Amino acid sequence: MTYWDSNCAVIKEKFPGLLKQLNKPAPWPEEDICIETAASGDPTLIIQNISIHSRRDPKREGRRLAATLNGTGPIIILGFGLGYAAEGALEKTRLSPASVNRPLIIVERHPAVLRKALETRNLHTFLSANPLIFVLGGSEDGLTGVLQFCETHFSNGKAPLEFIRNHGLMQLDADWYAGVERHIRTWTSKDAVNRATLRRFGTRWVRNGTRNLTAIRDLPGIDRLAGTVAQDIPTFLAAAGPSLDRIAAILPDIRERCVVVAVDTALRLFTAAGVDPDFAVVVDPQYWNARHLDHIPLPKTRLIVESTVYPPVLRHPCAGIFLSSSLYPLGRFIEARLEHKGRLAAGGSVATTAWDFARILGSSSIWIAGLDLAFPGFKTHFKGARFEEQALLESSRFNPGETRSFRALRDGKPFWAAAADGSRVLTDQRLALYAAWFETRFHGTPNLTHYRIYGEGLALSGLTTTSAEDLLALPCRRTAIDQHLETAFSHVQTGFMQPEHVQERSAAYDAALKELMEGLTTFKALADAALKILGSPYRSNFPEPQDTGFVRKNLEAIAGEMAASPVKAIVDFLVPAMTGLETESQNLVGDASSLTLYQALSDAAQEQINQIIRGRDA
Repeated sequence: MTYWDSNCAVIKEKFPGLLKQLNKPAPWPEEDICIETAASGDPTLIIQNISIHSRRDPKREGRRLAATLNGTGPIIILGFGLGYAAEGALEKTRLSPASVNRPLIIVERHPAVLRKALETRNLHTFLSANPLIFVLGGSEDGLTGVLQFCETHFSNGKAPLEFIRNHGLMQLDADWYAGVERHIRTWTSKDAVNRATLRRFGTRWVRNGTRNLTAIRDLPGIDRLAGTVAQDIPTFLAAAGPSLDRIAAILPDIRERCVVVAVDTALRLFTAAGVDPDFAVVVDPQYWNARHLDHIPLPKTRLIVESTVYPPVLRHPCAGIFLSSSLYPLGRFIEARLEHKGRLAAGGSVATTAWDFARILGSSSIWIAGLDLAFPGFKTHFKGARFEEQALLESSRFNPGETRSFRALRDGKPFWAAAADGSRVLTDQRLALYAAWFETRFHGTPNLTHYRIYGEGLALSGLTTTSAEDLLALPCRRTAIDQHLETAFSHVQTGFMQPEHVQERSAAYDAALKELMEGLTTFKALADAALKILGSPYRSNFPEPQDTGFVRKNLEAIAGEMAASPVKAIVDFLVPAMTGLETESQNLVGDASSLTLYQALSDAAQEQINQIIRGRDA
């Protein structure tokens, strides 16, 4: 049996879709890729006169590259070649119990290289390893979906990534591998962005959430709209990028053909065109974001909101409001005791949430405008947006409105990238993070077709560029759309708003609020008890030897009760926002920093109590 047959037997069992990819031809002439024998007797690979591995001892070189690995998270091999470094990584992980079951992600630009390895070496043992994931060729964004899969399915999937780079292969395809690394950097930066956002806005989210708690009781959930629209009726999604200007004149025609979903930042364009979207998505908790609704009555539009929006949004004149499940522990606590509202994905932008809402409506196609994720023509938003109006109002001789636009272009670490129409367009790291999110979702919904109108924005895999003419060629369906929506709204009215249902939710809400307040009060008492224990021996930061056993025994009991508390996540959420501390990385039992942490937990519990009381009395 040849090496190829032996290796393929494993691939057919473990990676059935991989063999089809291996039939793709190499991009080089056959004579430009060859196998030579290294001084050690092992085969080594040469492509276009570039040595992919050591000509002396490629196996030893692979072990040396793998020796730098010392973490527990996924390992990314950039350039497989004949697999020496990947084998070395596998051997290294098996030597340490902490490294067992680390995902090994093989990223190889050309399937022909992997095929050459399977023909040349016995990789049966390596291929049988678990977990092993291959990312071959195609768009660089394919790795984003793999990283998300690792985070979801592996206990160590969120641990820091480690890399082994084959510089020979990366030299042959420098642009492609640079794109891969850019996608990885963008993906890994999301956690840091989320932590920074929490520290900046965590207190605001809690303040809004406590004032809006009754919305969980009184507003129907978006689950009641799932599948509302027939598959053959398209949905139109309006984001707020610069290219939105180009569809202003045809918005009335679009509304005749599609269910219209708009982000809140795009509503001014609709008002100027005299068009009411069917739905407007509002999820940002900040005051200035609520100003996007200023002087915009929405008599035919339903708002889609999350329970931490700025409170006046819930009083905005509109046709109705639907609530999505809370993203935050406080709202989830109440919702779990009343009813599930329906979760919408959060990718850091209102456009990501709006896309997920458009998805659940039931259409088989979503037509998108304004999702540029870039600065075409160096513009940051469509003309007439609230951002532009605010910049002009605040402009002066020494601080003109153009200064704000310039800062928006400069401060996000801009870089040039491929646009959907084949040109180049300026984007930045923040927008690239959103792009990675969308590409993952597009590929994760194969039964849903996505079209973009105009192609000056960032190229996104899974988003087909089309024209306004193609959209306007769709048949007019407004009568059918209105019938579908009114049927759904009437079912909500007769179901959710029935007096007996209202009474049941009211009783459940009162019980949940009582449980919440009691839980927070108990949690604060536990934190204060720990502070009392720590107070004396920790005055000088170190306990007296005779006190150590007493401190540890009592703190272990308190920490156990806190961990079991139903409100722990609610308190933990506010700790980083108030103090910068991360409770997951702190020792709740015995070191000197426990004093600081328990004080933070006590303060956070009290702050939650105060905010709930203020919200209840407001």
